[in-house]
Amino acid sequence: MSDNTITLAGNLTRDPELRFTNTGKPTCSFGLAVNRRYRVDNDWQEHTSFFNVVAWGSLAENATASLAKGNRVIVTGRLEQRSWDTEDGDKRTAVEVVADDIGPSLRWATTQIERITRDTTEAASAEEPY
Repeated sequence: MSDNTITLAGNLTRDPELRFTNTGKPTCSFGLAVNRRYRVDNDWQEHTSFFNVVAWGSLAENATASLAKGNRVIVTGRLEQRSWDTEDGDKRTAVEVVADDIGPSLRWATTQIERITRDTTEAASAEEPY
């Protein structure tokens, strides 16, 4: 188990976008807004943090089929940093949450679970490209 574990509860800021790698591995990404409400003296304050979430394999496919902008979810995963060069030669970095599990938050909603049967070879394969 990784020492770099994070759990976030928040609302999707955009629909999950499903894509496939060159080798055909499914991946999806979406934004997550996490609100924090706290009191300063007698006034309520709010702060929102925004995170990019990436999922792989069947988790990516299920998230894309099940979730939409505005849904409240709980995401468990790890933080990862990636770097790249822009077309102009500038270096960029981003920290994102690589999801290990995603589920609906039942605090203000209900859901119906539909179990999906998977091929055993797919279940045995790694869910991530690395």
